[in-house]
Amino acid sequence: MTSPIRLESASLTDPGVVRSFNEDSVVSDDSLGLFVLADGMGGYKAGDIASKMASAAIVEDLKRVLAEDSGAPIPAGSGLSRQGQALRNAVERANRAIYRTAQSDSGCHGMGTTVVALLLHEGRATVAHVGDSRLYRLRHGRFELLTHDHSLLQEQVELGLITSDEAKISHNRNLVTRALGVAQEVDVDVREEAAVPGDVYLLCSDGLNDMVDEADIDLAVAELNANLPLTANQLVQMANDNGGHDNISVLVVKVVDQAAAARSLADRLFGWLRMF
Repeated sequence: MTSPIRLESASLTDPGVVRSFNEDSVVSDDSLGLFVLADGMGGYKAGDIASKMASAAIVEDLKRVLAEDSGAPIPAGSGLSRQGQALRNAVERANRAIYRTAQSDSGCHGMGTTVVALLLHEGRATVAHVGDSRLYRLRHGRFELLTHDHSLLQEQVELGLITSDEAKISHNRNLVTRALGVAQEVDVDVREEAAVPGDVYLLCSDGLNDMVDEADIDLAVAELNANLPLTANQLVQMANDNGGHDNISVLVVKVVDQAAAARSLADRLFGWLRMF
């Protein structure tokens, strides 16, 4: 980037109105620039274990890799930056760990989890995801979905079997076609691009976007992102007000231009001094 940046973030996870147990997991590390949200599945406790395993494993893996910064060559044909490959590797390792636990522990049999992870490092935004947890970005007033749901509904919409409006009321909303922990290997979608000062990223579980129209999510993020904890609280409240049928988790991240923030502070101080 052309100017120094810093990151601000806020997160909130809530069981929702209908369910008493929360199987989601949210982890953020502003200093590392890593943000992870996982939505567990597999019933009481098992889904909770899977989501916590995924988020903790990915964070610990990235901490180690970024601290080492060994400069080892990127595998040929990966098409990814070093951090992109590191994030993909971390998700794949988390998948194998969850799968081994699910196979060896009868209490965890059948568990799995979706995951969406954002790494903001060296001026780049790297996104990795598996399942139907999502990542949106607000940039220059445009709110855009950056991930692609790995779900039965998404496949049906793409094949023209159902419309987007029909998908919103389908009973198959929670059927994912990819998840961590259900097989030894998993296909991880990774996207990389430049991060821009002013960008606002929203990671969320489907408990938000199943309950709240995308236009309303857009409006809340656009209007409230000067106060990220308020943004997170408002999004969760909107989902609960609309029924709260599932666990709801949100993680909001803002890329702050430190030079612009300093200028704004100086302008306010100058204006205050002129009053005297």
